[in-house]
Amino acid sequence: MRNKELAEQFYLIAQLLSLTDENPFKIRAYEKSAQVIESLPEAIEEIAKDKEKLASIPGIGKSIAEKVIEYLTTGKIQRLEELKKKFPSGILELLSIPGLGPKRVKLLYEKLGIKDVNTLKEFAQKGVLNTLPGFGEKIVQNILEGIKFVSISEKRLFLFDAMKIVDEIIAEFKNKNIIQIDPCGSLRRRKETVGDIDILCCTLAGKEKSVMEQFVNLSVVEKVLAHGETKSSITTKSNVQVDLRIIPKDVYGAALQYFTGSKQHNIHLRELANKKNLTISEYGVFKITNKTKPICGKTEQEIYSILNLDYIPPELREDRGEIEAAANHTLPKLIERKDIKGDTHIHSNYSDGANTIKEIVDYAEQLGYEWVIICDHSQSLKVAAGLDIPMLYKKIEEIKKMNKNSKVKILCGAEVDILSDGRLDYPDDVLKELDFVIAAIHTGFKQSEEQITQRIISAMENKFVHSISHPTGRLINKRPAYNVNVQKIVEYAKKTAVMLEINAFPERLDLDDVYSKYAKEHGVKLSIGTDAHHVSQMEYIDQGIYVARRGWLEKKDVVNTMSYAELKKFLSLRR
Repeated sequence: MRNKELAEQFYLIAQLLSLTDENPFKIRAYEKSAQVIESLPEAIEEIAKDKEKLASIPGIGKSIAEKVIEYLTTGKIQRLEELKKKFPSGILELLSIPGLGPKRVKLLYEKLGIKDVNTLKEFAQKGVLNTLPGFGEKIVQNILEGIKFVSISEKRLFLFDAMKIVDEIIAEFKNKNIIQIDPCGSLRRRKETVGDIDILCCTLAGKEKSVMEQFVNLSVVEKVLAHGETKSSITTKSNVQVDLRIIPKDVYGAALQYFTGSKQHNIHLRELANKKNLTISEYGVFKITNKTKPICGKTEQEIYSILNLDYIPPELREDRGEIEAAANHTLPKLIERKDIKGDTHIHSNYSDGANTIKEIVDYAEQLGYEWVIICDHSQSLKVAAGLDIPMLYKKIEEIKKMNKNSKVKILCGAEVDILSDGRLDYPDDVLKELDFVIAAIHTGFKQSEEQITQRIISAMENKFVHSISHPTGRLINKRPAYNVNVQKIVEYAKKTAVMLEINAFPERLDLDDVYSKYAKEHGVKLSIGTDAHHVSQMEYIDQGIYVARRGWLEKKDVVNTMSYAELKKFLSLRR
């Protein structure tokens, strides 16, 4: 699939256009098309074989479709090439730094000739940036922190992207010679970002060489780094390193457990094993007095069982108390995909979504949902086509009519901005007409911790607010969280019976697993919302489930597991 590769071209066009005087809505159109292409479940190169089908996809259209075909045919988009000629190559690096943005990047370039990150860092450290209007000491410090943040995060993949790479490899690679194949490491533990990808497999006897030969010749391979009999390494065309190890059948479980990790989890297991005069490695479990033949290791369950532990799901293996819980038989029964009955955060074409409400409902039916909540942006967020009050009432009426005949029930919601002074973007007499209100911060990210925390608390004190969307505001690899006291937010969520969202969009995953666990421990309910802007992004629900599982959440902790009747009753309690 070349979806991500192609999406990046449109993101580049949008970024470079943002340095010009181009209409903001045209810039947003390129961003939206990139999001749509990136999230399509089908390979874009297959869809593009039918130009009309491609152009009919919401968020793409005729003009973008032509550019998609141009890129797939020639490897370039002429519009992008023209824009690249207008700016030095380092400008794009500057645009990736949190705390800058197009206006400041343009000012730095035009006034100080800054066109790469190294020069920016040098000028910031020497105090040169302070000579520009709007570049106070705090802004400069934010820029330096942003440079550091980018340098740390740039080597890590979103979990969503890593999983797509693995799925593509396994789909092409799996054959009759392979008995079992599994990704391991941080990907199997479903961490939000992944470095290199590790895959284990077990083959039929004598087929190791042919399996390795096939691996290094997969269509995704850009370069072969190593090619051995039991281990090989490649880099993909998207510059991701993937290692494959072939493991004997009799110790496959031991290897899978070992290479899944985490390091601290494995250390703790080895300590337990030593107390029982045992030793554990990727080669199996051995008696300390006899390390020639493993006692067990064929399955992971055997590893945990011999230590008198219940089986620990991979997502919990971070040494956060899971081993003690496994010993006491108190591990949580983690939420599963089959428990999900609906999605609490979807955007329609009433605001900046690509699809009609009917299209969303049809897709929800395919997913087996009982209900969905349509949460479009509120009026002040003009860049996202936020709904003014008359348009919001029009949406409410459409949903009422649709619900008379719809198999999937629709709740009319809104993602309501928490304004800089803590007020909500709609008055109470409007909010009371909505089935679901999810309040969010989209502006004023540089306010103090006290200000931002108080804004969210003020929103929770409004009886019409049901949930807080992406509570820390972070964008993984792009923007750190704003300054907010999450512990205090959790306390107030408990006090006011307001939910906190696990936003399942791959670059958000916010709340994260650590704070989700903290919220659960304080009796706070969580909602999982995909923040989908295209129906295909409703598939992101799995990403939210992974966060929930890493956060020890069970079915009872998440409102998405409620039936429609249960949900309606639960939401009414706030009012």
